[in-house]
Amino acid sequence: MRKTILHFDLDTFFVSCERLLDSRLNNKPVIVGGTGDRGVVSAASYETRAYGVHSGMPMKMARQLCPNAIYIRGNAGTYTKFSKQVTQILQQEVPILEKASVDEFYADLTGMDRFFGCYKFASELRTKIIKESGLPISFGLSINKTVSKIATTEAKPNNQLKIDAGYEKTFLAPLSIKKIPMVGEKTYRAFCNMGVKSVHTVQQMPVEMMTSVFGKNGRSIWLRANGIDYSPIIEYHERKSISNERTYGQDTTDNTTLKTTIVAMAENLAYQLRRGGKLTSCVTVKIRYSDFQTYSKQLKIPYTSADHHLIPVVLELFNKLYSRRMLIRLVGVRYSSLTAGTYQINLFDDEKKTVNLYKAMDAIRTKYGDRSITRAAALGSGSHTIGNFTNPFNGEPPIVLAHRHQ
Repeated sequence: MRKTILHFDLDTFFVSCERLLDSRLNNKPVIVGGTGDRGVVSAASYETRAYGVHSGMPMKMARQLCPNAIYIRGNAGTYTKFSKQVTQILQQEVPILEKASVDEFYADLTGMDRFFGCYKFASELRTKIIKESGLPISFGLSINKTVSKIATTEAKPNNQLKIDAGYEKTFLAPLSIKKIPMVGEKTYRAFCNMGVKSVHTVQQMPVEMMTSVFGKNGRSIWLRANGIDYSPIIEYHERKSISNERTYGQDTTDNTTLKTTIVAMAENLAYQLRRGGKLTSCVTVKIRYSDFQTYSKQLKIPYTSADHHLIPVVLELFNKLYSRRMLIRLVGVRYSSLTAGTYQINLFDDEKKTVNLYKAMDAIRTKYGDRSITRAAALGSGSHTIGNFTNPFNGEPPIVLAHRHQ
């Protein structure tokens, strides 16, 4: 049976949410993201696109390009609420749903043409979402995920597009190769150096040539350029790692500030592990100096989710990394190699009262918030903002994807 894949994308999602909350922002240039010079544009309204502003751009550059725009600091909690509202509508209506990001969804409508037209169904569903949520949304409909996603991009803003089976190559041919998923800035520059800018040119190239230039990704790009994609709908996203990063407003060498930040991150991520019933066996610490040189170190450890085992490892890795005594721009902590399990007791160091202490602290955090109770070593300037708004192991993708082009 031929597949029928529907792709929904909420238009300039963060901006649309802000406009729902404040109608005075309608039809005005709005930019959402970090408001400091180190911030990044998370979403830009269509009114700012004429000035060259786009998501993922440094906020400092956006201000230079569009000084008259209204700048808003993003609120992940607000966007999560609106995203859940749309997710619930879709879950009630479609048989198989994949939530690809906070504002992007795939649905498998295969076989539904036997009962009623998939395009008519998708149109009515889009109307229902707009009516009940108040958010503008676009969709693309085709035989696979790649073509549907590109069709959605071409349909925007706030519109819809169906690509009939057999016309995938014809639809893709005149488009820029940049429209193909997997083609980022670096790959696009490589194509430009080859004199390739349109999908049509890639369609004419032998797949062996693409493989020799881009490796195994070359074959994937060639297939997608030809409208071929066998990717399945993934209903549940299994997290393989959790992480946290902090970019400082001003580069620093203050050891106290740096260590306070990474201890706060290590503690909060450990709580997220316990809340999700997970254990980690690999700890990674990352630092970025003021000259943008980035370094990381990782260490394999026995499975654990306990702060007092993880924090010393994080500090040890940081001390080994921070060797240049230069100003630091960013620090980050990641736990990976995750597995299901509960708190692992160390037979030589831990006592039952330690386990009970963690249970009591986690109960307080669950009721009053991630940062309602914390270690003294994690208290400091800015550390109170470190934390998550939802359980990272709820099967959904991360909340805020600031660098994704919307």
